[in-house]
Amino acid sequence: MTYSVAVRTLCEFTAKGGDLDLRFTPAPTAQEGIAGHALVAARRGEGYQAEVALSGEYGPLRVRGRADGYDPALNRLEEVKTYRGDLQRMPDNHRRLHWAQVKIYGWLLCQQKDLPEIELTLVYFDIGSQKETLLTERHRAEDLRRFFEEHCLRFISWAEQELAHAGARDTALEALGFPHAQFRQGQRQLAEAVYKAVSTGCCLMAQAPTGIGKTLGTLFPLLKAVPRQGLDKVFFLAAKTPGRQLALDALAQTRAEPLRVLELVARDKACEHPENACHGESCPLARGFYERLPDARKEAAERRWLDREAIRDVALVHQVCPYYLAQEMARWSDVVVGDYNYYFDASALLHGLTSANQWRVAVLVDEAHNLVERARRMYSAELDQLSLKALRKAAPTVLKKPLERVSRAWSELNKEQVEDYRAYDEPPPKLLNALQGAVVAITDYLTDNPTAMDAALQDFYFEAMQFGRMTEQFDRHSLFDISKRTGKTGSSLSRLCLRNLVPAPFLAPRFAASRSTVLFSATLSPSRYYSDLLGLANNTPWLEVDSPFCAKQLQVRVAANVSTRYQHRGASLGPIAELMARQFAERPGNYLAFFSSYDYLQQAAERFAREHPQVSIWLQGRQMDEAERQAFIQRFEAGGRGIGFAVLGGAFGEGIDLPGERLIGAFIATLGLPQLNAVNEQLKVRMGALFGAGYDYTYLYPGMQKVVQAAGRVIRTTEDRGVVHLIDDRFARPEVQRLLPSWWAIDSP
Repeated sequence: MTYSVAVRTLCEFTAKGGDLDLRFTPAPTAQEGIAGHALVAARRGEGYQAEVALSGEYGPLRVRGRADGYDPALNRLEEVKTYRGDLQRMPDNHRRLHWAQVKIYGWLLCQQKDLPEIELTLVYFDIGSQKETLLTERHRAEDLRRFFEEHCLRFISWAEQELAHAGARDTALEALGFPHAQFRQGQRQLAEAVYKAVSTGCCLMAQAPTGIGKTLGTLFPLLKAVPRQGLDKVFFLAAKTPGRQLALDALAQTRAEPLRVLELVARDKACEHPENACHGESCPLARGFYERLPDARKEAAERRWLDREAIRDVALVHQVCPYYLAQEMARWSDVVVGDYNYYFDASALLHGLTSANQWRVAVLVDEAHNLVERARRMYSAELDQLSLKALRKAAPTVLKKPLERVSRAWSELNKEQVEDYRAYDEPPPKLLNALQGAVVAITDYLTDNPTAMDAALQDFYFEAMQFGRMTEQFDRHSLFDISKRTGKTGSSLSRLCLRNLVPAPFLAPRFAASRSTVLFSATLSPSRYYSDLLGLANNTPWLEVDSPFCAKQLQVRVAANVSTRYQHRGASLGPIAELMARQFAERPGNYLAFFSSYDYLQQAAERFAREHPQVSIWLQGRQMDEAERQAFIQRFEAGGRGIGFAVLGGAFGEGIDLPGERLIGAFIATLGLPQLNAVNEQLKVRMGALFGAGYDYTYLYPGMQKVVQAAGRVIRTTEDRGVVHLIDDRFARPEVQRLLPSWWAIDSP
């Protein structure tokens, strides 16, 4: 068997040494890097060859990659590296890595063209000044061959280990059986559709009811597909921590022993020394990181099960950073479980590795209805004038003028805008120019002062850079607006926002990069809404999995005599309290009551407690921590009696499991419609222009998705029995009822 490895991966494995050093080194964005490479190539003479595909073999290794450029007339091979700031500040271990890469490419080219020697050049391109610094060496082919073989020898034992691991893994997965005696109803249907999707190389949207075992029903067929479809990795992406845990639990059930499973967690949750900066002079786990990494990597690979605690254990034994050890193990794991942002964000780790290594991957997106709003936030940007005002007072002298120019341009916008809120056709050029100047100035300052730790300055800097990046990609899928408010001194301050409304243009390439992406949820309809906004191909299959539940399990009652509209909320409190008390008296037990806001929740709870003090109640708070949320859930004991009051779309509207007598009913006193405000009205106009469904795409579909998710807390197994009260006259409308699960039988009002 042959083990294929990219030149960059080989060199990062064999040539990296020294400290982990994350002191401020303002790297160019991916787009700037691409533009820089293109500009360098455009400056070269006729006959210059850009992006030269190269490959070579050594033992079981096949080393491949693309050299940035080759000039046959000069017999010069170039490796281009873009940067910002002072080149002299580049750490030596970075420079050694760059030379290793160009030398490997040099040998591959000498071998391909039968060259006796070659000139190798590192081209450092300054994004700011657009100047090139060339470092050139001439090497004999024989010397480069030895260099290549030395690095291959350092890697070859690891490659042989990886080949053996892949063989054992594939054999085990071929023989893998479903971990339970039989599939649940609907679970086999889902599993078969997932397997078909990855086999045919297409994406899949699957709506499957809560309680059928969607996590195992999607993971199992992809594990079976790993050897049969030649998959390198399976990524399981979740919106929240409970989703990650469900995936880990399902993987543990499969008992696929050779499988390497990795959990990725956020940096702030993995950091052992949050008070220290990420470099060897400050953090002991960064000092000598790359010297200790090989032993840590070896033990982690042998451990195979690498959840958060396991990674931490290995890291601390070897005194390396747990977060960056996990990032390294993403390269060597079979299944990676993490948040959406690891694949869908603009600088996503897993997508970047997939592209660089040409991996064949399958992606699972859990609770995929959340991806619309999450992706919108990923590709949006905001700037607050109050933050700028505070920053100007404390900024270093060298930054005073650039920040003042931004402030003047911003204040002019405030004067020109009479309204508190206005949307614009495009971002204002004058302000953008001033922002760009400030970004350059801050870049220079932070480059010259890499240990400067002013949080406010760095926050503004990163926000301004994100704003600039999103401006470059501004189109019909986004909206620029200004929201004004009056400051403490009576002056007018504002917030600038580049709002992504349709993430489809950004997500479509991510779907295309996978062999198959499966998006699954209990609420993924109407399919065209998600397909349009997420950027799935028009012919993407959509599956509605048969429900294992039946109408007799769940009474669905519509309170059509109540309006929960904002102007009617005061009048609704009495009827809602009476309905809840009547239901509780009819069947005492645990219930959840959902409201559209904390204020509405508080008013309803106070009214109910005053009129029915004999019934226990507990309320969701505005900013509950993990312990408080857990305490709220633990009130739902089997055999308990009481009502928990919660906000629809909040922490308790989805992702919690209260089977049997722990929860026997829910009251949903709202359609869950997003707030009627100027921003959403602009969104409605844009959705109408793009898709001809402004109200539905902005209000109705997102609202009803929350309603169905909340109602889904009641019936979790085929033995459960319960009731859901839909409290609002609009629930009686046919266009609303069409968005409810097909297995529900709704009692007519």
